[in-house]
Amino acid sequence: MEKLYKLAEYFKAVETTSDHKGYFCSVGEALGIAILGTFCGLKNTKQIHQWARHARISEFLKGKFGIRKIPCYYWLLSLISLIDPKSLNDCFIKWVESLIPEGSTKGYTVSFDGKTIRSTGKMSKYANPLHIVSAHIAELGLTFGQESVCDKSNEIPAVRELIKMLNLEGCMVVADALNCQKETAKTIIKQKADYLLSVKDNHEGLKEEIETYIQDETLRKEMNTAETLEKNRERVERRISFVTQDIGWIHNGNEWVNLACIGAINRITTTVNGVTNEWHYFISSRNLTAKDLLKHARLEWTIETMHWMLDVHFAEDFCRVLNKDGQQNLNIVRKIVLNHLRLYKELSKSKRPFSNIMFDCLIDPDNLITLFA
Repeated sequence: MEKLYKLAEYFKAVETTSDHKGYFCSVGEALGIAILGTFCGLKNTKQIHQWARHARISEFLKGKFGIRKIPCYYWLLSLISLIDPKSLNDCFIKWVESLIPEGSTKGYTVSFDGKTIRSTGKMSKYANPLHIVSAHIAELGLTFGQESVCDKSNEIPAVRELIKMLNLEGCMVVADALNCQKETAKTIIKQKADYLLSVKDNHEGLKEEIETYIQDETLRKEMNTAETLEKNRERVERRISFVTQDIGWIHNGNEWVNLACIGAINRITTTVNGVTNEWHYFISSRNLTAKDLLKHARLEWTIETMHWMLDVHFAEDFCRVLNKDGQQNLNIVRKIVLNHLRLYKELSKSKRPFSNIMFDCLIDPDNLITLFA
């Protein structure tokens, strides 16, 4: 239980957006109910409330977690929605920082990407779908923090704001082509990190210059090269990377702060349907080898796994909570659970999937204690 108390300590500082005197259940208790119910794989607040109100579960929560009373569904949702999402996010970031070995991101790959909660686009309460940008430490499988915006078109400034919030010194920041922006690169360097950015048609001139250079076979032979081959049933993927520090010829290259190299990955995929051949181009502020490029570019996609888990395990795209703050807070709750499950699997060396571990907690709440043991 020691880890539970440590987790709770980090979230004691959460603040509310308005006064909540008169509730017999505290904000902390409501947050605890939401977190523990989510550990059981329950997909929405109605399921969590029904679970917590069950006589056996309510006694368990009172005896093991000090949650004295279970509020009605309306008050549970109201208390969760009262929490200031920025305050909860700040506490979440501090908690994750405590989990990082030696408290430093140095040497890790941190991926930034956004996810839209689809159900919010179908509610008249929301002018635009709620879009949440997350930072994900790829090698550890931990979500580091998030920033919400009301539309995907606002993702670029949200990524910059999130970068400013985090301690990223010494890490490699990776992002998709949408965030291949000069100001974003400057923000990353100011945080004492390096960047690896995908270059596509939103920087047509830069992409064309890199593409022309790398598609020249004579020049490509002089570049540092590495290759990987992966087989998964009837799918075979060959990835060949090319990197060069010869960048003096790039037009206005000095506008990309600390630009050190360019690179490309040629991905050749063979399936029963045929062969596809794709090229992806990159810029970086670090003197990468071709092997480094393969590693960091691949790790960028771990954040998509986290997004997939939010939908598959918790049906986030079907969350019907009408309060915007409530939506954001529940998103953080899910990430707390995913982070802790990742740590549990790492420390216990368990090979069981998340869904099985969560189902164990649902059918026997004592397994929740095991998670924190």
